[in-house]
Amino acid sequence: MRIALTIAASDPTGGAGLQADLQVFRKLGVHGAGVVAALTVQDSKKVHRILPVFPSVALEQLRTLLSDVQPHAIKIGALGSDDVVRNVALGLEGIEPEVPIVLDPVLFSSSGAPLLERRAWAALEALCGVCELVTPNLPEAEALSGRDVSRRAGVEDAARFFVEELGAGAVLVKGGHRKEAVVADLLAAPDGQGALAFDWLESERIDIGPVHGTGCALSSAITAFLATGAALPEAVANARAFVADAIEAAERPGDGAHFLVYS
Repeated sequence: MRIALTIAASDPTGGAGLQADLQVFRKLGVHGAGVVAALTVQDSKKVHRILPVFPSVALEQLRTLLSDVQPHAIKIGALGSDDVVRNVALGLEGIEPEVPIVLDPVLFSSSGAPLLERRAWAALEALCGVCELVTPNLPEAEALSGRDVSRRAGVEDAARFFVEELGAGAVLVKGGHRKEAVVADLLAAPDGQGALAFDWLESERIDIGPVHGTGCALSSAITAFLATGAALPEAVANARAFVADAIEAAERPGDGAHFLVYS
């Protein structure tokens, strides 16, 4: 049994967050374990409120699970508060070093609601140092790095910040927020010779209007593929194709955004 663990906020709609992560894991053939980091009040239109769990409860969930079950890959999503971030980092200290960790540094919801308090950003940046991959979108990359990501050179500079300054193993900067016909994501990883290699991954935009949970689905799909033993470039490529198919099949269950359908 291959096991992937998500540490994330609960989304009652099931379109994003921990519930969506578990759907992706199941669809991709890995067993999904979950540690709840926060509760949210939301519908298909927006996040109305986020309530982080007690930090000690987040830590206890994680330590108790890891004392018995060792996942093959871990995804970290929305954590809500500084204390939760720090306790998650503490709980991960006992994880086997070869277990890949994917961090989706969720700062804001698609509707603009803050999902991580500002004072937690430094702790989140520190957490990047234990991660094989960090997956910020363009606004998150700009906010955390302080770089202007309006041009490709700025995106590459932000990628350097995550790898060279924060110590992440690699970074995938997601370009979907740029409203262009071609979506360009940047995968930046060391080339094995002391330099950082930049791989621009392009795909045609599937324009169906707002879609809920694409960032969560991409990072959890990468985590699932890593849990099965895929190398990072393969995991990223497979996950991008998986999410593209889910967008193609997306449906609109409420009055707000479309939800991904995993076929």
